[in-house]
Amino acid sequence: MKPTIDAWAARHGVSRVALDELESMLGLEDLTPGTKYDPGLSESAVQNNLRLELAKYKDWRVWRNNVGALKDSRGVPVRFGLANDSEAMNDKFKSSDLICGHSIVITPEMVGTRILQHVHIECKKQGWSYTGDEHETAQLRWLMMVTLAGGRAYFFNGQRYDDPQHHV
Repeated sequence: MKPTIDAWAARHGVSRVALDELESMLGLEDLTPGTKYDPGLSESAVQNNLRLELAKYKDWRVWRNNVGALKDSRGVPVRFGLANDSEAMNDKFKSSDLICGHSIVITPEMVGTRILQHVHIECKKQGWSYTGDEHETAQLRWLMMVTLAGGRAYFFNGQRYDDPQHHV
């Protein structure tokens, strides 16, 4: 049986408050009360709406990450998309739908230069909530890897959204 995040937290003295904050940072928290919700809004529609919204901001760059494998004319498999070097890697990590860069100014203590911070967004249909199945666990693993490396990474179902500068 796989260990749960709660078992890991208990083993390492991580509080429930800290886990709740991590869930919120990764877009896993429950719906915000009063949020508009359309159960018919597909993952594709949620993603397109988010891409249109982010296009309004000059400091955001957004790319669609298509992941898969096809055979070329010789029958040789060609893999594409991030973290899809092999079937085994793709089983372990599911890279996000949207790969974004957010251009931000580094603080004066860091010379005042500009960096492009990676932001990875895994879009889900509206109404989706995390179940922890094998596919979602691999997606969460990717989001956590990006976050631990200094990027920002989220699940996004179109429901907790007002300003991408603060939520994405």
